[in-house]
Amino acid sequence: MNLVGSNPVSGASHPADSARIRVGAVSYLNTKPLVYGLAERATEVDLEYDLPSRLADRLNGGELDIALIPSIEYFRHPGYSIVSDACIGCRGPVLSVKLLSRRPMDQIRTLALDEGSRSSAVLARILLKARFGLSPRLQILPHAADVTQATSDAVLLIGDRAIHPPAGVYRECWDLGDQWCRWSELPFVFAMWVARPGVDTGGLEAELAAARDAGVANLESIAKLEAPHVGLTYERTLQYLRDNLYFYLGTRERRGLDRFRRCAYELGEAPKPKEELTYDLTAS
Repeated sequence: MNLVGSNPVSGASHPADSARIRVGAVSYLNTKPLVYGLAERATEVDLEYDLPSRLADRLNGGELDIALIPSIEYFRHPGYSIVSDACIGCRGPVLSVKLLSRRPMDQIRTLALDEGSRSSAVLARILLKARFGLSPRLQILPHAADVTQATSDAVLLIGDRAIHPPAGVYRECWDLGDQWCRWSELPFVFAMWVARPGVDTGGLEAELAAARDAGVANLESIAKLEAPHVGLTYERTLQYLRDNLYFYLGTRERRGLDRFRRCAYELGEAPKPKEELTYDLTAS
């Protein structure tokens, strides 16, 4: 695959004979099924891992060509294109995105947002606004920070550390996947494979779908390998990958994205929607 066009931010062009595509993936357990065997299958890809928010910044800055970025960032960049029906989503409790509060949820005045979050940060604010009319003052919780040291009323955690929230500090806990699905009656899509403008993806769309399909078919192997790294039993890791996550950008997921985009616009976090999102994808 050759990269064509120029970097939309810096204007720097890739060499005409370049045969590498720089792909960024999320460095959490939830991404393992999406990249299963991808490096071996797509030999023209340089695969890198980072936090979701950093992947979004690196894609926008031209350091990456394709990345698994927060869905909110796709809305914020009209030139971006979705390149696969593989995604990270949920149709109920997601386990790895949690809002923890020292107070009753309807009394939250300050909220610390996980440094790695973008979509989840907007999602938490949408739900607090819709449920209680709240617009808490926001703070940033650094990725390496001790969660228990946060002085805010509530904390948003995502990824692997959200699976193990601190005990005895917070009085209420929301699983944001569960809260969204109950409130909207639609799935939620946290992240999608997205390309920046000027990138020739070649056949990578098929490779990303194939990697996802292989990962879903091998969840037991992934769970066995990853469980020790995330501090879960094999059974709980498998349950998370199999039952809490959904990896297909289907019709209901696209409807959920449309609803999320409209809510994000109302919150001032996304441009005004011009029409419903449409994708040339075949998942149902």
